[in-house]
Amino acid sequence: MKIVGKEIVIRGHLNCKTKNMSEIKPKDQKILCTKSGNRCAMPDCRKILVVDSTATDPASLVAEMAHIKGEKPGSARYDANMSDIERNAHPNLIFMCPSCHKQIDDQPNTYTVEKLSDIKRDHEDWINMLTGQAVVEVTFAELSVVTRYIMSGQAVVNDSLTLIPPKDKIKKNGLSNTIEQLIMMGMIQAKQVADFVNRCPDIEFGEHLSQGFVMEYEQLKNTEMLSGDDLFNGLLDFACAGATDFKQRAAGLTVLVYLFEKCEVFEK
Repeated sequence: MKIVGKEIVIRGHLNCKTKNMSEIKPKDQKILCTKSGNRCAMPDCRKILVVDSTATDPASLVAEMAHIKGEKPGSARYDANMSDIERNAHPNLIFMCPSCHKQIDDQPNTYTVEKLSDIKRDHEDWINMLTGQAVVEVTFAELSVVTRYIMSGQAVVNDSLTLIPPKDKIKKNGLSNTIEQLIMMGMIQAKQVADFVNRCPDIEFGEHLSQGFVMEYEQLKNTEMLSGDDLFNGLLDFACAGATDFKQRAAGLTVLVYLFEKCEVFEK
């Protein structure tokens, strides 16, 4: 992710507009965008915030990072006791379309801090739930789309990661029960990923696939300083290329879990 002008460029193909981006750190931007599933958090909206690419331009993620507790004095739900760093950190931000952002700021008595916090939590739970439910529908067609995306980059293999039981690895990497549940759901189709890799006529396919993940893992961990659930979610976003389609997200999850089990990514 990088900042260009007044847009966030996520992996070079999605742009997220926000009014105060210069105050929000790239790490917080990354975490918020990833956990939102690229959808508006309002339960009666959940609009997909991706505008399809054209013949001359890439796809664009048109969204706003709304403050739960207001950014400036006089703004909705402003809390004078917060520091500027706290105001612009991802726990105080919620991903929304411009219309819903305006609505919550115009109606602060309806959309209180507590209500928006609940909306954000419920939305993230909803994204994880539907991603997990879609795992059983994943076929080679979806896996092909995901793996083509992942293999489009270049990476260097890291041989320092070795096999470890998933339960131990989950604990070692500080992953929450929510992520553990996602991993267990992804394991339903892990064998299908293995079959997909083994059937590929390119004998180096599996190695190239893991290289893409290892490179992204190192980038997220060492450059963007992500860890635990945020690191897992960042890899999931990479695996599904920011897809809003739950079947594609589920395919990305199964590939990630396949490599998680093989210990190609995350610490032993």
